[in-house]
Amino acid sequence: MIELHNDSLDFSFPEVDAGAWLRVRLRRTLRIPDDGRNYPLPPGLERFPLRHVDDFAARLPDEWVRHGGVMLPMYQSEALWLEFRSSWYPFAVKVATGKINAVTGERWREGLHRDPQDYLVVPPQPWLDGYCAENGSVRQFVAMPLGAGYTAEEQITGEAEQGGLQIIVFPIKREVLKRIVAEYMESLKESGAYHGDGDDEDWDLASFFTVCGADPSSAMGIGAGGRIKQQIYKDPHKLEDWDLDVSSRCFVHIANSLVWRAITGSEPPMVPLTSEEYTRAGLPWFSYYAEEQTAVDGSRTLMRMKSVFQLGLEKGDVPLPENQSVETNHVIGLTEKPSPLRVREGRF
Repeated sequence: MIELHNDSLDFSFPEVDAGAWLRVRLRRTLRIPDDGRNYPLPPGLERFPLRHVDDFAARLPDEWVRHGGVMLPMYQSEALWLEFRSSWYPFAVKVATGKINAVTGERWREGLHRDPQDYLVVPPQPWLDGYCAENGSVRQFVAMPLGAGYTAEEQITGEAEQGGLQIIVFPIKREVLKRIVAEYMESLKESGAYHGDGDDEDWDLASFFTVCGADPSSAMGIGAGGRIKQQIYKDPHKLEDWDLDVSSRCFVHIANSLVWRAITGSEPPMVPLTSEEYTRAGLPWFSYYAEEQTAVDGSRTLMRMKSVFQLGLEKGDVPLPENQSVETNHVIGLTEKPSPLRVREGRF
């Protein structure tokens, strides 16, 4: 089941467990310069406004209505990233743009695949900023008009048909999670860190995790922008641990912000700051480190994909205004969110 709450997509699987829920937010951010450099993580700005496609069906292309889902406004060359927040229940999440897998560069395939891994695992994956072009680096998601040749879909398939983003979520099997929790608690007992009483088999997993923690011309697709230092983590579980019989999927349509008002009657967000304006104001960039996590290799298909800036040079076009390089001297380090049971050891 998927519900839209405060511009967030809430995926829940009560048939699996009351604690099995995942929140996905699509957030605005700075478009980093596409200059061949690897940049730190740009800041997360406000959430994109999300609206039900069905609420505006009369003003939308038939294809959008057929796909259902939600829609959001983006300016041409604006960037976005996906934020994942779960109840500590593990999920496998596939993300595609124009039905091109953002991790492997392959056309959309049903189910989950391990060789190569074509999905994210949440947790530990906290977010996704772009296409997994190589180990430790992604190419930023940048909105471009569908049909102009800039999107990943058009480069890889030669077609401008789908646009938008596609998200599908699979929960881990409940019995697998119970085994993981039992093994974890057993390790605590062996270490002397747990002295519980009662029947552990009667634990409620939900309680455990609570304690732990327009006109068709308006359609937009996603192309590849500048490089961001980010890893896509390998799945620590077995492929058969995921419940492929239970899933929820959502099609996220992208409308050009200039026609958003005509579709919805509401104003789109203001044009975001440029990277140069943000850096000149002395505001921070970010780096993220996840202890003991292994990253997947990048996709050769996505590595060969040309960026929006490169294609613009070939076309004699300037699709990315204000693409000047910036110096990111103010970088704040972020670390993996610790286990909710872990006690931080400070200085003595």
